[in-house]
Amino acid sequence: MSNAPASAANFSVRYQARAARVAARKLALLSNGVRNSVLLAVAKRTEQNVARILQANAEDCRAAEELVRSGKMSSAAFARLRVSEKTIAEMITRLGEVARLEDPIGKRLSTTELDDDLMLYKESCPLGVVAVVFESRPDVVPQVSALTFKSGNAVLLKGGAEAARTNEVLVEFWRETLREFPGVPEAAVTLLQSRADVMELLQLKREVDLIVPRGGREFVEYISEHSKVPVLGHGEGICHVYVDSAADLAKAEAITLDAKTQYPAACNSAETLLVHAHVAADFLPRIVAQLKTAGVALRGCERTRAILQQADIKPANEADWSTEYSDLILAIRVVDSLDAALDHIAEFGSSHTESIVTEDALAAERFLNEVDAAGVYHNVSTRFADGYRYGLGSEVGISNSKLHARGPMGMEGLTTYKYKLIGNGHTVAAYARGERTLRSRKLEK
Repeated sequence: MSNAPASAANFSVRYQARAARVAARKLALLSNGVRNSVLLAVAKRTEQNVARILQANAEDCRAAEELVRSGKMSSAAFARLRVSEKTIAEMITRLGEVARLEDPIGKRLSTTELDDDLMLYKESCPLGVVAVVFESRPDVVPQVSALTFKSGNAVLLKGGAEAARTNEVLVEFWRETLREFPGVPEAAVTLLQSRADVMELLQLKREVDLIVPRGGREFVEYISEHSKVPVLGHGEGICHVYVDSAADLAKAEAITLDAKTQYPAACNSAETLLVHAHVAADFLPRIVAQLKTAGVALRGCERTRAILQQADIKPANEADWSTEYSDLILAIRVVDSLDAALDHIAEFGSSHTESIVTEDALAAERFLNEVDAAGVYHNVSTRFADGYRYGLGSEVGISNSKLHARGPMGMEGLTTYKYKLIGNGHTVAAYARGERTLRSRKLEK
């Protein structure tokens, strides 16, 4: 069972999930050295097959062009689909980065002496089987596979049909590599292909421990509503940059431009710019000129449009404040105070990533403490909300949830813990009769 093939065409999803469950038991026992050797071998195979990846991706992109023309695929999704030599170089780099990370399995989190010869240990361990359902982005395959494998988890990958050829090639690198390591189960990384696979996957609460959906808000909500398996994912990334009255406007320009234009299709790009009224007349003409040069379409509140007096800035409506554009579009609002900015973010933000630009330490402290989001930044672009940039090697996804994992989810989010209680014939009865007393003394880990 553990040698089930990568394709879902030959076996049911339940069969492959059970194979992954068997594989996960073996993965949890592999040494860190073996896991790292596999990661580096996958990186080497990827480096040796750049042309193969580019060819597969070119075929996917040619097929997707018609979807873009017909309006069935957004330009942002198409941008996430395309793979370049630079993208592949990043895949290889991140595989190496994950290999260099500390082993997340078997870490002693706490030690408690309950009584003489009765010790309680809390230790990290893998979740087991993780399923990741994603759209467009083929680079999810090496990122997620590396993190799950390093943390001793088996992974079921379900990508979108638009990236089928590229995903197949990238998963085959893993399967080819795993076959070269005796004792390492090939079913550690499995690719599901049929759209029908998703619905079956969502019902497998005995075989799958966690589902991570990566895509738009409607996609994530659909997975969450129909799954019997625990789901961890973010619904949308409505991120804000707030330029305070005490902002260094040069910093504000650089941060705003980066947050919006560096990669507008990303969930951590800024969708709304909030500007304090005291600096709006000075700052808005400067930043708008740069945004327009970068090809950004603008939506502005009445005060923004009154300051700029530019007909091509469309009036912003309520829908603009709650829209994840994932494109070169930015909504701008002038606010009268930090409190007004905080209120706007509380009402329209998605608890993803929020940034304040200010030289006022007290204002920054209030923002960092009062904004309820996975990432709260001071004088930093929202684009830093990324597992690789956080030093996690990569990320499985970004979670807006407050349970289990929050923000960029690396290996720590792919582990849980177990309690190990070691005694010497101890029974509860002696304590219930008052003959013995538990002392619960915390010791060094």
